[in-house]
Amino acid sequence: MSKKKEKTQSLNDAVRKGVPYGFVDYREYRDSRTQIKRKKAFQVGVWSLWSIWLCGLALFCLSLYATQCFLPSLKDQIMRPKLSQRDAGVSEPPRIIIFSAPRPFTGSVGARQSLAIRSWLALSPQIAVVLFSKDPSVVSFAGAFDSRVLVEPNIDFTFLGTPFFHSMMARSRSFSSDISVLVDPETIVLPDFISTMNYAYKLDHDWLLVASSRNVSDLPFYLDEDGKHWRRENGKLMTTQEEIFGQSWQSTPCEGKLLMAWNNKDLPLHSGVLPPFLYGRGVHNSWVVSEALSSELRFVFDASWTISSFYLVDQEHQTDWNVGGSNASNFERSWEYAGNSHIGALYGSLSYHEINYHSLVKLLKCDGQYIFVNTTENIVCPTVYQSAGRLWKGWILRFGWKKNTLAWAEGVKSPGQLSDCSQMVPTKHTKPLDLPFSLETLLSFNADKNNTIVLTAAGYSYKDMLMSWVCRLRQLQVTNFIICALDQEIYEFAVLQGLPVFRDPLAPSEISFSDCHFGTKCFQKVTKVKSRMVLKILMMGYNVLLSDADVYWFRNPLPLLYSFGPAVLAAQSDEFNKTGPINLPRRLNSGFYFARSDGSTIDAMKKVVAHAATSDLSEQPSFYDTLCGEGGSNRVGDDRCLEPETNLSVHFLDRDLFPNGAYLDLWQRKKVRAACVKQGCFVLHNNWIRGRLKKLERQVLSGLWEYDTSTRMCQHHSKLVKKV
Repeated sequence: MSKKKEKTQSLNDAVRKGVPYGFVDYREYRDSRTQIKRKKAFQVGVWSLWSIWLCGLALFCLSLYATQCFLPSLKDQIMRPKLSQRDAGVSEPPRIIIFSAPRPFTGSVGARQSLAIRSWLALSPQIAVVLFSKDPSVVSFAGAFDSRVLVEPNIDFTFLGTPFFHSMMARSRSFSSDISVLVDPETIVLPDFISTMNYAYKLDHDWLLVASSRNVSDLPFYLDEDGKHWRRENGKLMTTQEEIFGQSWQSTPCEGKLLMAWNNKDLPLHSGVLPPFLYGRGVHNSWVVSEALSSELRFVFDASWTISSFYLVDQEHQTDWNVGGSNASNFERSWEYAGNSHIGALYGSLSYHEINYHSLVKLLKCDGQYIFVNTTENIVCPTVYQSAGRLWKGWILRFGWKKNTLAWAEGVKSPGQLSDCSQMVPTKHTKPLDLPFSLETLLSFNADKNNTIVLTAAGYSYKDMLMSWVCRLRQLQVTNFIICALDQEIYEFAVLQGLPVFRDPLAPSEISFSDCHFGTKCFQKVTKVKSRMVLKILMMGYNVLLSDADVYWFRNPLPLLYSFGPAVLAAQSDEFNKTGPINLPRRLNSGFYFARSDGSTIDAMKKVVAHAATSDLSEQPSFYDTLCGEGGSNRVGDDRCLEPETNLSVHFLDRDLFPNGAYLDLWQRKKVRAACVKQGCFVLHNNWIRGRLKKLERQVLSGLWEYDTSTRMCQHHSKLVKKV
């Protein structure tokens, strides 16, 4: 088709479709109409958007006007956090208990502790103090304050007297209060503590606050005799905060003198179990804060700016060996710090998630009002609330006032600001943990006034039974014991548990974990260690009561055993028949006996050790065959033997008072404890049973068990909640 015909055909088509004149092509016409429609739609849309924006602006202005007229100011909203219903009306002030673990009240240490505790009591009549200690001087000090100061000895201590932090925290839950506070025994706390506690008490969720202290070298004022007012040296009343803030001070490492407080509502401080840290030996405070932040169960904040506290620096003793009652030197206590660092590296998140204390929300006070500030995230937080198990911060201010407030907050200089905590980051020790004590030193520390030591020996497979034995002796206030470690694992375990432990360099290696019970080759080797160590200690001038860890003590038998006099070895009988002689052949039980450090006993024990060294059996047959003669040739009557060469007398103990595991079927009774108490037992031996697990099961199910393996704490039986 020619171009002319194509154009004519296109024109005819356009006419049929109603295309106006001037558009020679229908496609040109269609495109033009589309552009016109789009232009009209755009104009309509623009006018609609302008209308919506103008209406929104009008509504915003109306809302702003209403807010100014009927609601508190924006600044007031920022300054006032969300409080609980306790703030709605007049309420009673919170009941506060301050917990601490002081040293003995002697010398300059006692004076500083006395001043600190009196400053706590001066804060409010609603404050009571609980001191964790078993020292008589602490009991005497507390007696002057009636019921406001209590002494709580029922926690775990090391053999040097250092309290266990996890035991203190667990015991604090047995006291009823609104707020619990843990503070160093030498830290003086000033009155702004109360206003901060009253404010925190009204927060509508669970919280944990921390506050560090400053140190001062001189205190030119004192607390009057009534314990109510601070006075200058000339006797005039003083403004506490201003006077102290005018003194020279130094910042404190975050761990050293940290004050911690928390409300007692529903939630724990953190998830998981608190490890067996030693109080005052570093790491434990940082560990708690780290776990509280990681767990997100509580709102954690730094109140160093609103709680004023300080402590006096002892210029003569700069090193902070601030807890524990023994006379051990600084060097001898270094292992306690190493142990805490080691535990902190093994458990929890602190070892790989170092705390940035600068990032903690800070509680500040401005124009008489409290506010929360997070300077690292440029957030002012007047409210905090709980949602789905997580704590969120609200009312994030995005106006000019925020910038000014944050600038002011950054400029606040707190002498107790939590800052350098790197020195408290735990490290796992590659070298074995060691006590810096020789056997001679341990004996001198632990022997009683009669120069007597209670000795036991254990391997790692019996660690839980060992701890139950230790806990029971502590309940009976028997502290003159030491432990011979049969392997490296039990040695390190005992060190971390604060036990007086030593290694036997000649102990057999490769001790079986589950197959070292009576009759096994392992058992035969292990038992010979005990008689050898008893002889060594006797030759060093100490009497020895050897007690296996599977011997449960109902009463302290030492007063009775002392009555047998010199040249007498008092031993348990293994005879199971109810009647007849108890000194029959090989019925001397070498798992419980008392030996005096005298010539006859030492010479006789040398013969026993020599006999056992050449025997393929355990040491027990060597005791009987050496002292009572093979076949009982040296027997005297029904309960004695006399070794003719050394003139040592062997006395077999009354089985009603010292029953073995088969006598009278005591272990099969439904109420083993009641049966033994009624019978007057001093001890009950958990023998005459094969297998470690069966032995453990029998003792645990009987109720003769004093150790909580899940928390690594002794079970203290006074469970009543105490109100102070």
